[in-house]
Amino acid sequence: MDFFWAAILFIASAVFLIFILILVVIVKIYSGKSIGNPNYPPVQGTVFHLLFNFNKLYDYLTEIARKHPTFRVLSPDQSDVYTTDVRNIQHILKTKFDTYTKGKYDRDILEDLSGEGIFAVDGDKWRQQRKIASFEFSARVLRDFSCAVFRISAAKLVRIISANYIFDIHDMLMRCTLDSIFKVGFGVDMNCLEGSSKEGIEFMKAFDDANALVYWRYVDPLWKLRRALNIGSEATLKKNIKVMDAFVNGVITTKRKQLAEQQDSIVKEDILSRFIEASKKEPDQMTDQYLRDIILNFMIAGKDSTANTVSWFIYMLCKNPLIQEKIFQEVKEYIIDTDDEINIDDFVDRISDEILDKMHYLHSALTETLRLYPGVPVDGRTTQEDDVLPDGYKVKKGETVNYLAYTMGRMPYIWGDDADEFRPERWLDQNGVFQQESPFKFIAFHAGPRICLGKDFAYRQMKIVSIALLRLFRFRLGDETRKVTYRTMFTLHVDGGLHVQALPRVAMC
Repeated sequence: MDFFWAAILFIASAVFLIFILILVVIVKIYSGKSIGNPNYPPVQGTVFHLLFNFNKLYDYLTEIARKHPTFRVLSPDQSDVYTTDVRNIQHILKTKFDTYTKGKYDRDILEDLSGEGIFAVDGDKWRQQRKIASFEFSARVLRDFSCAVFRISAAKLVRIISANYIFDIHDMLMRCTLDSIFKVGFGVDMNCLEGSSKEGIEFMKAFDDANALVYWRYVDPLWKLRRALNIGSEATLKKNIKVMDAFVNGVITTKRKQLAEQQDSIVKEDILSRFIEASKKEPDQMTDQYLRDIILNFMIAGKDSTANTVSWFIYMLCKNPLIQEKIFQEVKEYIIDTDDEINIDDFVDRISDEILDKMHYLHSALTETLRLYPGVPVDGRTTQEDDVLPDGYKVKKGETVNYLAYTMGRMPYIWGDDADEFRPERWLDQNGVFQQESPFKFIAFHAGPRICLGKDFAYRQMKIVSIALLRLFRFRLGDETRKVTYRTMFTLHVDGGLHVQALPRVAMC
């Protein structure tokens, strides 16, 4: 009986402590936030509203933005400002670049996944990585090497698809881009596409799950407590990080050993080798931990964005078969072959840079996909001082201003009354030539000094894969009745995969 009452007392105490904790959180949420002050963006809920709408977060934010282009969501430590105003975005990403940084709030959330990689740091560390990465991405040797890898991966993908009737193309593209990014980035053959790399598959799952769990922190006011107690989502995240670190550290150790055994005259083609070579000038800074952070940031940029975009691209083409056919005709126009049989290796070898540059409609269709389904749906910067945005709203020091790439693509005031429609023609002039938009309007590749260095790299991979797929197959959805949506995380994954049917257009050899 004494044990029974002791248990009751323990449970009651725990419930009371949780109640007090929630009460403290609520008080912090509403304290000192200038609620109702018209000089600040209108309040449209709290972090709990984001939590309750987490599975449809980007559409939830889109509905708010239709009424309020700039608004606030309250959280315990700060107000989070959200905006779709192009003027505001140029202000925080370019005009006042040094004032708006990643900030402590973001760094605390991202640290376990991104460490001190380029996406999570500011100042000298960012400039150092940016300088090295800028030099490497402009190197001809990396461009040629990456194109060769992309062609080989595209050919493998086509062969595997030809053996499947209805399949998850999102999963295949994730495996394909993981293989490509590990080869280009680290000189490692993963063979995830063929399913022969158990370690690679485990790494990919741990990486994707960690991505989602870290993003959950933005709507979980108790995540630091969970991490301290090592419970729930934070315990799972810790296990995933351990899997990732073990794998990546093994890659770094192996690569250092290989480089030590090679002659200096051998050309270092992959990015990790080139970073290790650069580290000889700054050995104290380029530690294995630092290289780990660089690798994982490169993975976020290279694997997810490309695979996700091509997945949404195929989805859009399934929903718009006439556009799919127009791209097929453009491929046939610039890569002439017989209609009887195609040797896939010969075909991908003929996808040159000159041909990629001529295919304006394909480029427009991929860009239109990114407008509606950007790789990073929400991003933001934290102000280091009180400021006034171009739309007239004030922001306080320490507040984060988030720009909504997913939402912006659906705003009629930015793209016109047909903003919700998939229409590649909006990117073409009267001569059918692709026309750029302001990066502050089309924000899929970021903008300002931190604009994505891998933009051309990503387009090149997406085009090579898309050309190979669309020349050989006509795609249809495996289930027209299934709702296709996203998984809420840093990058815009297709939730539950994208099951399609690939109908061969021509025999392959």
